[in-house]
Amino acid sequence: MKEQRKMARWWTNWGWILLYIVLMAGAVVFIMQEDRGQIEDNSPEKITLTFRHFWIKEHDRPLLAIFEEVVRNYQEQHPNVKVNFEGLDQTIHREQKLKSEMVTGTPPDMFVLFGGAEIEPYVRSDRLMDLTEFTEENGLRNQFKDLHLWTFSERIYGLPIEGNAEPLYYNKEIFTRLGLKAPSTVAELDAVILKLKAAGYIPFALGNEDRWPAGIFAHYLMDRYAGPELIQKLVTSGEQASFQNSGYSEAFRHLNTWIAGGAFSPGSNDTSTENAVRLFTGGEAAMYLNGNWDINLFSGKAAPEDFQNQVGVIPFPALVQGAEPSMAGGYTIGIGLSSSLSGAKREAALELLKGFYTKEIQTRIVYEGLRIPSMRISFDPQQTGPVFAQVMDLMEENHESFVPYDNLLSPEVKKTFLSVIEEMIDGGLAGDQALEQLQSASKQYWNLIRSSAGQ
Repeated sequence: MKEQRKMARWWTNWGWILLYIVLMAGAVVFIMQEDRGQIEDNSPEKITLTFRHFWIKEHDRPLLAIFEEVVRNYQEQHPNVKVNFEGLDQTIHREQKLKSEMVTGTPPDMFVLFGGAEIEPYVRSDRLMDLTEFTEENGLRNQFKDLHLWTFSERIYGLPIEGNAEPLYYNKEIFTRLGLKAPSTVAELDAVILKLKAAGYIPFALGNEDRWPAGIFAHYLMDRYAGPELIQKLVTSGEQASFQNSGYSEAFRHLNTWIAGGAFSPGSNDTSTENAVRLFTGGEAAMYLNGNWDINLFSGKAAPEDFQNQVGVIPFPALVQGAEPSMAGGYTIGIGLSSSLSGAKREAALELLKGFYTKEIQTRIVYEGLRIPSMRISFDPQQTGPVFAQVMDLMEENHESFVPYDNLLSPEVKKTFLSVIEEMIDGGLAGDQALEQLQSASKQYWNLIRSSAGQ
């Protein structure tokens, strides 16, 4: 009994302390397990990427389907990443929204844009991500056909997704019916225009709703009358050359003659690309001048079943017989990334970018989108349809090419270039007046460049 009473007193004095120790030990074990669970939680960070494109036109649908699939597959493989893949009108994106976003430093994470003069201000203001290491680490550096429009001071600030060419398409049946030959000189083209008008046909289907299609006619005539060297001087130095010169005066006078003579479809400035193509595929217009990206509109519901076999493809005619007619084109359309991306978000964007530049995707761009690949891949032009095959053959035959002027000119001067051509198409501006405005815009641009450089 004495021992029992002693044990009872011991539990009374010390038992609660043991109980406290046990409870505290349990709490510590529980907390440690919770902490270990948090430390060992390897679920990746939730990321949202914004990607803006301008593949919203009818002729862009095959291309859009390809890139939507790339994005969809990427999200399935990276469930922690959501990609807001949204389209916007090309002009609004390039001329308005992206410009203001670049000023404030709030562009989308990824976006489609044009290389050359258009991105130079973004490079100078450090708004575009440098992709030089990305191309080298992924073995892409030598896979592209041409990166010069994306390279500044030997650094790469975007990657072309496709190439382009701007040939002259003509309806072979109409030409045969009227006894016309495909023109090889500008003078022969003038004669063709007159005969087409006399026979009741629209010589050129033109949809200038987006302003730049009419610029194709202008830059071809400027190139033919003044050569390629002059435009290079104008875009590299404001003092060595002027838009007001004899060559460009002849070019714009020639354009004025076509406009006054009804060479273009009525209401061109209010006509969409799609409606202009319908004039061509419907047999109302005999010729169409635009990029290879419109080829997929030459088939489908709006076009006669065998229309593609009626289309001939030639370069825009040379000024004199025997001269090799250069063709406008290049690797101007591509993808850029915001320089503000960092950490896991930057890595996610680069991983998605890598998915766009594979041989599989480039091959699909050719066969499904009828677009010229930007990377060095093998494909059979004969499997792309007769019109695209002719374009590729033409590019093989014609080694002379030049970058379209709206990709060469600074954004400020390009705006004036497209604006004065639009006014000329409406018949409200003479060629010499247009060149005067262009020269004024060029002088203002170069004065701004010199003042910003402290000269």
